[in-house]
Amino acid sequence: MGVVIRSITMSNTRKRPCCICRQWFRPDPRVGARQRACRKPECQTVRRRRTQARWRSANPAYAAAYRIDRRNTEKPPPELLRVPAPLTQVPWDLAKDEFGARGADFLGVVSTLLLRSAKDQFQAYRGEQTGVPGTVPASAGKRQMRSPPY
Repeated sequence: MGVVIRSITMSNTRKRPCCICRQWFRPDPRVGARQRACRKPECQTVRRRRTQARWRSANPAYAAAYRIDRRNTEKPPPELLRVPAPLTQVPWDLAKDEFGARGADFLGVVSTLLLRSAKDQFQAYRGEQTGVPGTVPASAGKRQMRSPPY
């Protein structure tokens, strides 16, 4: 009786369609059934972008916290955080002295997000007036009241 030795590399993995290009491929035996995309570089790039976008949407605060932490570990200390136009009037040097560099950066990031959200809200409710504000609309014409017949 002979012993049959099966190769692990090809026999245990079944072909499947790539989730990006929809072409059939044989998954890498090290990854097995978990592999969803083929080995083509463009499919791997799309898969990586989707995975990163999914992670960023699940962890929205990570990027801001990472930037604030990285910024405050720099030597020499970083200059003041750049913020959009109306927030430049805030005395950020005073905020940095009062709350520390991390606190001032946090306030700057939160203020920028609130400002951006408020601008988005205002853009959603734009007025539809085309005339000069404060004018009375022109009447369609004079109407005469008729006296009721008695």
